[in-house]
Amino acid sequence: MEEIKRIKRELVANGSILDYCQDTMLLPNGKEAKWDILIHHGAAAVVPVLDDGRIVMVRQYRNTMERFTWEIPAGGLNNKGNEPTDLAAIRELSEETGYVTNDVELLLRFRTSVAYSTEVIDIYVAHNLSSGSQHLDPDEYVDYKAFTLDELCRMIFDLEIEDSKTIAAILAYKEKYINN
Repeated sequence: MEEIKRIKRELVANGSILDYCQDTMLLPNGKEAKWDILIHHGAAAVVPVLDDGRIVMVRQYRNTMERFTWEIPAGGLNNKGNEPTDLAAIRELSEETGYVTNDVELLLRFRTSVAYSTEVIDIYVAHNLSSGSQHLDPDEYVDYKAFTLDELCRMIFDLEIEDSKTIAAILAYKEKYINN
């Protein structure tokens, strides 16, 4: 396979959670092409499993969809992406749901869109949860509720849950912990 090489990266816009850049690429045929890329500092998410097997989900408004969605708890990494993802998952779980634990296991690593984004989300499963109280960021409005795995799978296939990290996490959890 012939080599493709980045010649230049230009910052087009700097955002609060990502940067938009345009790369100039040298193609194998000697021509140059402009490729858009979103630079993201990474995120962590968690499938919080209660003792009775139900999974805690968060409900929040998503501007891109212009509606509320049910998702697994998740958030960006602190320190420009240098925060350990297991600690970020534990932090997000506590912030968004009030549940606390130190019992997390990596389920999968998920790249949201390899075509144009560097975003990577490490998804954990959390067990041995203790309830507490939410401590949301000032701009967050998050509700939470526990669902059975069957309810969540039905919601996925009825197109009620469309968030890709949540779909991947729930189906991976089912395959790894329930079907095996």
